[in-house]
Amino acid sequence: MTTTMPKKMRESSRAKAPSLNLVKRLAKDYVFPYWFKIGVAVSFMIASALMTAALAALMQPILDDVLYGQKEELIIPVAMAICAVFAVRGIATYIHTVMMNRIGNSIVADVQKHLFSHFLSLDMAFFHENPSGQLLSRVVNDVGVMRQMITACMIGFGKSFFTLVFLIALMFYRDWKLTMAAFIVFPLLSVFVIYIGQRLRKISKNIQNEMGGLSNLLAQSFQGIRVVKSYSMEPYEIKKVSSAIDRVRDLNIKSVAVASLSTPVNEIIVGFIFAAIIVYGGYEVIAGNSTAGHLASFIAAFTLAYEPMKKIAKLNNTLQTGLGASERVFGMIDIDPKIENAKDAQDLIVDTTRTPDIIFDHVDFSYEGSTLKALRDISFTAKAGQVTALVGGSGGGKSTIMHLIPRFYDVGQGAIKIAGVESHKDAQDIRDVSLNSLRGHIAFVSQDVTIFNDTIMNNIRYGNLDAADDEVFSAAKAAAAHEFILEQEHGYDTIVGEQGVKLSGGQKQRISIARAILRDAPILLLDEATSALDNESERLVQQALKVLEKGRTTIVIAHRLTTVQEADQIIVLNQGEIAERGTHDELYAQSGLYFEMYQAGMKE
Repeated sequence: MTTTMPKKMRESSRAKAPSLNLVKRLAKDYVFPYWFKIGVAVSFMIASALMTAALAALMQPILDDVLYGQKEELIIPVAMAICAVFAVRGIATYIHTVMMNRIGNSIVADVQKHLFSHFLSLDMAFFHENPSGQLLSRVVNDVGVMRQMITACMIGFGKSFFTLVFLIALMFYRDWKLTMAAFIVFPLLSVFVIYIGQRLRKISKNIQNEMGGLSNLLAQSFQGIRVVKSYSMEPYEIKKVSSAIDRVRDLNIKSVAVASLSTPVNEIIVGFIFAAIIVYGGYEVIAGNSTAGHLASFIAAFTLAYEPMKKIAKLNNTLQTGLGASERVFGMIDIDPKIENAKDAQDLIVDTTRTPDIIFDHVDFSYEGSTLKALRDISFTAKAGQVTALVGGSGGGKSTIMHLIPRFYDVGQGAIKIAGVESHKDAQDIRDVSLNSLRGHIAFVSQDVTIFNDTIMNNIRYGNLDAADDEVFSAAKAAAAHEFILEQEHGYDTIVGEQGVKLSGGQKQRISIARAILRDAPILLLDEATSALDNESERLVQQALKVLEKGRTTIVIAHRLTTVQEADQIIVLNQGEIAERGTHDELYAQSGLYFEMYQAGMKE
């Protein structure tokens, strides 16, 4: 015989399972490492909860023995007992609150560190699909909501639970029938609490989604402030951001309204129960079946139990809100990087006496989600110690080739190999070497220079964190940056602002070149390194690049063909294919695509 679970029960089971799984995962991955400290804190929670129950228990001797019994010899002992109970409860509460708060914040810090380090392990495609504002929201806003959940639950739930257990035990000891009658309605109330929690979790996810969108809008507005102001688009940006802020506001208001539904329901139910206790207990005392002390002790226990019951109900709201944020955080953590080390990955072998060859062997590539090939049957060798230039129209595949070398993406077909020794037979497929060793042999200078909001010294040292100050100075001199750096307010210790806002384009580019010089890698990738620079800045940057290119295998992209005339090899790309190759003189003499591009550039 088989039984079928009712539809509502099946839906409820499915709804509960994700919450349980999230709690288990959070406990296993982040809470369990702190089990000993949690155990110590819980022991103080138990002590505090016992003292609360002891206060309710002392109401009986106070009334029956001291006040009504007039036992004078008990006045001082009972008073001393009350003082001791309050003192122990206060000290125990302070200790467990501080300990649990420290543990909770440590757990949240672990989640943030894990999430951020996981983001950095993901490939470039992930960052193209997820705006920086959204990722920032995950690390700050979502984990911030988790912080509220973890600290509130660890501090509030444990104490409330143990307090409730001891007080209910005292109530059963005083009058088990009255206790059963008093708590008979609470299972029904728990159904209402669960319903509110489920609604809050859904609202929480919506809030975090909107917060992510707001963070992204703010980041875009601040990063593009020059464009915003130059086009007088302040009203437009204010309208967009205000609309996002309003959506977050409305969802937060809705969240509070739903969470607060439990308060009137709890108050009404507890009011009826309290009245029933007074009626039943009063008749029992008058009939002589109980004493005023017993009834007062029972009422005190119930009154004290009401507060932890309310806290536990509210903690469920906090828990569900936090689980909504946790689901988004774990959703990101569960994304696997598409570019990973092979199981048997080896270090890239590059002979210290020579620079390596970079070999493209019939490479095809398509971006994810696109049916069009960005590269088709690309084969060439960037020879050791030489400069290979990639030229061609927009969308021709130049940047794609550049991004494939450090494995920002993986080839679809064919292979990219690096011959770090004399024989090409020993060339290593870059997919078979570790990412760290591959990228450790590459210095990258892009047209989109990244300058951190830090000192000039640290921005250059980013190329080699172990470099001494003198090495940084030498790299800056080689990049024609030393003189303008010394002219800054604090020299090398000058904070340059976000994206180097205090520096000109040419200055930022020279700092990035100094960073690459300091890295001293045998492979150099230059992506439009002199684009958008004035003539003087371009002249200085070109001088710095010539210093940087010496003794390295260099692949350079340039729209200005006049900057690559001295390249040892020029690859002309057209719609993802190699159209022409050769030196400047050879290609110019062919009167083909390169010739047309060069002539067009000369007329500009």
